[in-house]
Amino acid sequence: VQQKKKEKLFYSRQERANSVNVDDRPAAAYFPNQTDIPVLCICMIGSILAFFSLFSSAMAANKERTFIMVKPDGVQRGLVGKIIKRFETKGFKLVAMKFMWAEKELLEKHYADLSARPFFPGLVSYMNSGPVVPMVWEGLNVVKTGRQILGATNPADSAPGTIRGDLCIQVGRNIIHGSDAVESANKEIALWFTEKELVAWTPASEGWVYE
Repeated sequence: VQQKKKEKLFYSRQERANSVNVDDRPAAAYFPNQTDIPVLCICMIGSILAFFSLFSSAMAANKERTFIMVKPDGVQRGLVGKIIKRFETKGFKLVAMKFMWAEKELLEKHYADLSARPFFPGLVSYMNSGPVVPMVWEGLNVVKTGRQILGATNPADSAPGTIRGDLCIQVGRNIIHGSDAVESANKEIALWFTEKELVAWTPASEGWVYE
């Protein structure tokens, strides 16, 4: 009785390369041998690391922060709540806020880039004329989007729907300040807040704001 030839379950790389009729192989022949396993593991690890790298980048983008401050006219007119609502409704996260009467020295540091302008003394005096509400908001592209929420510096140039477009008239009483770049935001946040005053927390709604 002729003994049936036992089929091999695995083929070496050389055997697979030399084989012509691949359709005659058992399904198991298509599985890699043990020498292929390390290569597969490396590929899988690389894919996992790439995924987490992209995930970490996305999370870092969601952590961008901006400095927003309600000026004395905005406080006196009772607009603080309406301004906060604009940012909360958009989906941004409040991580710090104060109600304070800013000292002239602090205001001079804040507006140092405008110190050579003729209106600088009047600006500092105006900002020192009443309480202000400095805040830090966090979220994806919050600096750029925050500026859009505020509107143009001159309320007359601000579109309807923006804070300045809806709530003020003159450029000298434009109720709110917002950082114009990530770098200036970081500088302003460090000027007005200590690291301990920045609250790290996760809103329950965050999963409904970001994918």
